Amino acid sequence: LLNMPAALFHHVLLAAVWLGLAWAAEIHAQELPTFEVIAKEGRLFPERLEVPAGQRIKLVIKNMGKGPIEFENLDMRVEKVLAPGATSFVVLPKLKPGEYKFVDEFHMDTGKLQVVAR
Repeated sequence: LLNMPAALFHHVLLAAVWLGLAWAAEIHAQELPTFEVIAKEGRLFPERLEVPAGQRIKLVIKNMGKGPIEFENLDMRVEKVLAPGATSFVVLPKLKPGEYKFVDEFHMDTGKLQVVAR
């Protein structure tokens, strides 16, 4: 490393820091209280989910349907598009006690989830 040009060393160092931060964020996200949301046939399951207030939570979203979904809550700036068969997650900020509505934008009438923080 010491024999490489300064510009290359700088890029390698930045890449290492970036990867380290991404790894640390993933590890931290795995430690959060985690809840599963299933999307299937235009619906979200469960339709109501109780979570602890005052702490960040992780929602793992699995699209088990035949078409794509767009899981979102625009007030929280949460938006996740998943292809059929895909799984992903979102981390929600510390929630104050109350109710928070999420939708599958591709199925607005039936794809609804109410998150209740207590």
